Amino acid sequence: MAQHNVGINSEYGDWDWSADAGERARLLQSPNVETGPKSDEGQRPGVGTTSALGAVFIVVNAALGAGLLNFPAAFSMAGGVAAGIALQMSLLVFIIGGLVILAYCSRASNERTYQEVVWAVCGKVPGVLCEVAIAIYTFGTCIAFLIIIGDQQDKIIAALVKDPQGADGSHWYADRKFTISITAFFLILPLSIPKEIGFQKYASSLSVIGTWYVTAVVVIKYIWPDKEITPGHIPTRPSSWMAVFNAMPTICFGFQCHVSSVPVFNSMKRPEVKPWGAVVTAAMVIALFVYAGTGICGFLTFGASVDQDVLLSYPSNDVPVAIARAFIIVCVLTSYPILHFCGRAVLEGLWLRYKGETVEEDVVRERRRRVFQTVCWFLLTLLLALFIPDIGKVISLIGGLAACFIFVFPGLCLIQAKLSEIQETRSTSWWALVSYGTFMVTLGAFIFGQTTANAIFVDLMA
Repeated sequence: MAQHNVGINSEYGDWDWSADAGERARLLQSPNVETGPKSDEGQRPGVGTTSALGAVFIVVNAALGAGLLNFPAAFSMAGGVAAGIALQMSLLVFIIGGLVILAYCSRASNERTYQEVVWAVCGKVPGVLCEVAIAIYTFGTCIAFLIIIGDQQDKIIAALVKDPQGADGSHWYADRKFTISITAFFLILPLSIPKEIGFQKYASSLSVIGTWYVTAVVVIKYIWPDKEITPGHIPTRPSSWMAVFNAMPTICFGFQCHVSSVPVFNSMKRPEVKPWGAVVTAAMVIALFVYAGTGICGFLTFGASVDQDVLLSYPSNDVPVAIARAFIIVCVLTSYPILHFCGRAVLEGLWLRYKGETVEEDVVRERRRRVFQTVCWFLLTLLLALFIPDIGKVISLIGGLAACFIFVFPGLCLIQAKLSEIQETRSTSWWALVSYGTFMVTLGAFIFGQTTANAIFVDLMA
């Protein structure tokens, strides 16, 4: 997209709250992204240190995660391999387009994080809605992470106590609620309290290895299946055209890396839209192969009987799968504090802005407030995870919010950025981009509404 003279909204500071309150809380910045200092107003952002190849792997790392465990079930809900692949390929066009739009708007507004771009380009109301959506999304993802820990621990403990039916009910120390609580209190809570999360950056490579290993295990188990595994019915077409949309929350949840993409873009040596387009295209193709490989092979291995968490469908005593479960637990243990930090930073910024205080003026009370916020966040997510044992129900809810980050907010940013351009005449390309942004907002709103309504009335009230 060619850049023109853009008059971006100046409403960033139009609140009655303090204009710079919480401004230095750089939210949702990937812990392994090193960016240069933000330049003076009106100038380009500081040059970063990340190469194009490095940016590809960072974006892949941001996209890949524990959500891949739900992809075989998503293929089943979509109505088979053909429907699942067609849905992914169709959405991928808009997923990549959203990432490019965010880079374009970041350059135009000189902002370096997702919510700051929305604030600067779209104004105060979309900005606050974006921050609230980020807080809810990260909260729901933390719940999903705790459920995943419980799922994998059930199978590992079942193998250790030689109970093929599962760990529940055999011993008090194997009870799911007990194991999740112990793991959460002794491992997750201490990692969530620190003010900074830079120490987590070394765990990101282990997370990538873990997700690739899970995909390899699922593919190998499909090629050389165990004798005791009998696949259920394998549908070849969706039961109805609406059934295809049941897979959208999982796909949106899996490919949602847009919130962390803006800091990655600004960390590049050449933070320009064209090379960024090549970066995100390569990253999304890699993620597509990983998700499609897991989804197709897991679905064909178990058919319609596949669990929402595909690893739960395998026997407890399968050693390679047990290693995959251990990888996923480590991945989730290190990811929860990062997601919590992101949500806590959003809440902190909203609170400081509401109180009209800057970060510097509130240092004395920051630690007390941070510990209180962390403990409340942790206890609420733990409580909900203990009583919502199905990861599919959580993903069906937060997948709709992921669609907002992928479609709605980037579409709004594109529309507003083009409307703010100072041009004597509106060219064909201008109208095409405005129409594209409008379609993205409409599609995202439809996905959000449909998936959220389905999650509430079908999953939660069933």
